[in-house]
Amino acid sequence: MKMSRSRAILVLAIVAVFAILSLAQQAPDPPVARRVEHKVVWHGEIVVDPYFWLREKTNPEVAKYLEAENAYTEAMTKDLKPFQETLYTEMLGRIKQTDLSVPVRRGKYYYYSRTEEGKQYPIYCRKAAASDGSLDAKAAELVMLDQNEMAKGLPFLSVGDASVSDDDNLLAYSTDTTGFRQYILHVKDLRTGEILPDTAERITTGEWAADNKTLFFTTEDKVTKRSDHFWRLTLGGKPELLYQEKDELYGIGVGRTKDKKYVVLGIQSTDTWEMRYLDAATPSGDFKVVLPREKGHKYDMVHRDGLLYIRTNKEAKNFRVVTAPVSDPRPVNWKEFVPHKPDVLLEDLEVFKDYAVAHEKSEGLNRFRVLSFKTGTWHEVSFPEAVYSAFGGGTPEFDTRMFRISYQSMITPSSVYDYDLETRERTLLKQEEVLGGYDAAQYATERLWATARDGVKVPISIVYKKGFNRDGQAPLWLLAYGSYGFGVPAFFSSDSLSLLDRGLAYAIAHIRGGDEMGEAWHDDGMLMKKKNTFTDFIDCAEYLIAQKWTSKDRLVIEGGSAGGLLMCAVTNMRPDLFKAVHSAVPFADVMNTMMDASLPLTVGEYLEWGNPNEKAAYDYMKSYSPYDNLEKKSYPAILVTTSFNDSQVMYWEPAKYVAKLRALKTDKNELLLKCKMEPAGHGGASGRYDRLKDAAFETAWMLKQVGITK
Repeated sequence: MKMSRSRAILVLAIVAVFAILSLAQQAPDPPVARRVEHKVVWHGEIVVDPYFWLREKTNPEVAKYLEAENAYTEAMTKDLKPFQETLYTEMLGRIKQTDLSVPVRRGKYYYYSRTEEGKQYPIYCRKAAASDGSLDAKAAELVMLDQNEMAKGLPFLSVGDASVSDDDNLLAYSTDTTGFRQYILHVKDLRTGEILPDTAERITTGEWAADNKTLFFTTEDKVTKRSDHFWRLTLGGKPELLYQEKDELYGIGVGRTKDKKYVVLGIQSTDTWEMRYLDAATPSGDFKVVLPREKGHKYDMVHRDGLLYIRTNKEAKNFRVVTAPVSDPRPVNWKEFVPHKPDVLLEDLEVFKDYAVAHEKSEGLNRFRVLSFKTGTWHEVSFPEAVYSAFGGGTPEFDTRMFRISYQSMITPSSVYDYDLETRERTLLKQEEVLGGYDAAQYATERLWATARDGVKVPISIVYKKGFNRDGQAPLWLLAYGSYGFGVPAFFSSDSLSLLDRGLAYAIAHIRGGDEMGEAWHDDGMLMKKKNTFTDFIDCAEYLIAQKWTSKDRLVIEGGSAGGLLMCAVTNMRPDLFKAVHSAVPFADVMNTMMDASLPLTVGEYLEWGNPNEKAAYDYMKSYSPYDNLEKKSYPAILVTTSFNDSQVMYWEPAKYVAKLRALKTDKNELLLKCKMEPAGHGGASGRYDRLKDAAFETAWMLKQVGITK
């Protein structure tokens, strides 16, 4: 039967309409944030920000916009649900859900946490030590805190600082139920289970005195969240304010020396530190200053046998340790204990009754050197792999010869050892169990060195499954941070096996801004040298491409917080270099945040990023601020994640970034914003299963961008 021309046209039109409707269902229109005129004048320059209104957290329109973004992300990723579930099942299947941490000896008890299958949170417990000091497996377990019970009816619960009194009877701890890092102090009598009426709000750190009834703690400012008040509380009484740090560049925290002799108040800015101490047996006394603050002088201290061991950067860029009598710790009385080494960062010094352990870092690798006070000799603790991370695993006891070490690499699961400081023998106490038949021999890890544009060698840690073909065709996942002197360790993640087993390589770029290569590595990635962080990352990416580890259309990148700023900055600079980007809680709106002294993490951050009230710093910071440098051009696929209650990087920074980028970008690549509207923090959800579900979603989205969907 022959169809008339008019009827054929009608049929085609109907087909076209259904096709358009079908496409519309598959790809809904993204939300468009309303533009509202907002102008400020900085250094004589008029700055227009049409999305400034998104800062109005209580404005219902803000929540409505964020919900629209979430709905759009949900619609655009609907097809990912099966893959996301597959990844979640894989990731969960590698975890021993009912598990026990390695018990830690503190006085008469061993403390540990355990998890139970199906429960989101850990349970914190203790058991009495046997008469010979060993763990008595038959001893009754005391559950100090069951976070699952505590979290009933709450969408979020974080347990913060915790400290047990010297007589083992009282537990001081803090909780946050919003994700805003707003912790409340609680004191629990471990003998009766009673929660005492003594409390305080906005607590940041806490420590007991030796009398078992006096608690020292610090609290934060309500607006800026800077830890600035120091209190003494005698149980049953009212808190007494001992000190207020008025300089907005500084934050404070309280602790205790390992020998329990002194309570210590630490006062720190980015480049200047001060310590104050008080005999823990006389809590009503006055704190003494170890050394008055001196611009640029960073120091801390520990105590042993009447001597302060002071780790100082005075005439020692990477720190040295000197000793001085407690009675007079002035430099005139200093004696060299651990000399400075230009190529070795002295990260910490732990002192015990008969030993000292120096925590050092060189060429991005941690190591320990051990001193016997009896013999006066040092020895180094060696490790079996070329690329690894090793940290002190927490040895609270002063009179011990066992030093706990936490060790892992990108192929060796997290392992806890006790190292005998006398015999040099190490005992493996526990290695993270990876269920499902994990075989480390199937994987390989290497340390690579990329040459930055200024000739500096930048380390890269990489892991892959053996048989990986370096032909430039394989996808690669590249992670970095590069700020605050925090060096990302070469860590093990059972989640990454979902990448490696699908043919990806996984790499960490140890770029400037961290401390992998010493204090100068941090200095060269901050303030007026911050752009080194971004160009290092780009140069590492180009190195990996040149060496045929991957290609531009197979390279996916990820970073969070300051690492999220990194993601946004390098995407502005080289959008052609990356296939997909996950920017988590990104510090993207640098200028608006750093020009607003009322916000958390602003004034105290001047020494890390610069003070934009100074014209030179303003110009430099504005030249890389991600939000201010978005342009009308093509960008890679981008996923941005955040939390409405994040107190470190406010939700509006990623929200504004997405709104502005969506209005400017000329490509058709996905740009998604996923904002947790329920209580959640800077690190996302508090429950372990919830966090894993988020990881599965993010992984599924990233893999989809390189054509992997199962």
